[in-house]
Amino acid sequence: MSNYISTDSYSARLRAHAVRVPERRLLVARIAGSDQASDLTKPPNCGGFGRIRHFHRQHDSWLRNPLPIDPACRALSLSSEDELQAQVFQNAACNWRCWYCFVPFRLLEAREDAGGWFTADELVELYLAEPESSRPKMIDLTGGQPELVPEWVPWMMEAMRSRGLEGHTYLWSDDNLSNDYFWEFLDDDQRELVSTFRGYGRVGCFKGFDDVSFSFNTEAAPELFTRQFDLFRRMLTTGIDMYAYVTFTSPRSEGIPDAMKRFVDRLQAIDENLPLRTVPLKISVFGVVRKRLASLSSGLTRSREESELNQYRAVEAWVRELEDRFPSELRARSITDVPLCRR
Repeated sequence: MSNYISTDSYSARLRAHAVRVPERRLLVARIAGSDQASDLTKPPNCGGFGRIRHFHRQHDSWLRNPLPIDPACRALSLSSEDELQAQVFQNAACNWRCWYCFVPFRLLEAREDAGGWFTADELVELYLAEPESSRPKMIDLTGGQPELVPEWVPWMMEAMRSRGLEGHTYLWSDDNLSNDYFWEFLDDDQRELVSTFRGYGRVGCFKGFDDVSFSFNTEAAPELFTRQFDLFRRMLTTGIDMYAYVTFTSPRSEGIPDAMKRFVDRLQAIDENLPLRTVPLKISVFGVVRKRLASLSSGLTRSREESELNQYRAVEAWVRELEDRFPSELRARSITDVPLCRR
């Protein structure tokens, strides 16, 4: 691939169309009526701008995924569950184009005709207007790339705090680790709020285990793979309760064990125990993704199908690395009980 996304300039253009800071409004994706709606187990809610997501601990034969189930259960003093529901809102902008993204790309382009302008107070009111009997105890801010509008998280925290939801409704947000807007656009008070709010967790997603898989997955320049580690390291020092996802789809089947060793080395360079707070995500093709692949050439479609198979080789190498590096007692701990020295 030679036509990489110009991540920094594209991020700036998207941000200009995705937030109105003086009005404290951001562009939220309209899920109702989109291709994404047909993939949902429940119809969109919150006036068509929200959805209910079911987080499952077990996904077929893949590794167990405790995120964000365990952090939410701990924060809310709930017994550990294998499934947890969340109220999801998606910002309508993303600076990368992961081929496996379940969100239609049209909802990632900061298009006003694909979204609506909301304040955080209005989103919280939509959440509270849902029937209490079916209202999840978790709000998930996703996208898109929420960190194109880093104000969204502290704005939501202020809105939740004013309604007495802090500590009673868990807040979770995603970050594709592509930009430093958290430091560029938030002031000290906002960063302090994000770091100290009761019942908040954040997950950074590594889009691959080497620069080749990263660029293949995101359409971004391979050198930005290193930026992900730098941004995660910096975010960890804020004191936020941090976790990580990683996707293992890769166009190459050779050299995976060595590449995985280097990937885990880099995680441990951030914090020795970070691999135990990192969860590999299984990539599956359905709905929106299947439709997207059908529009590609046969060669591009085949490379993505092969990458699905390669992720199984990669996860086997991942498991071996963790078994070699960590005692069974530490590997058996809940992800929330894995200490991070830098946090």
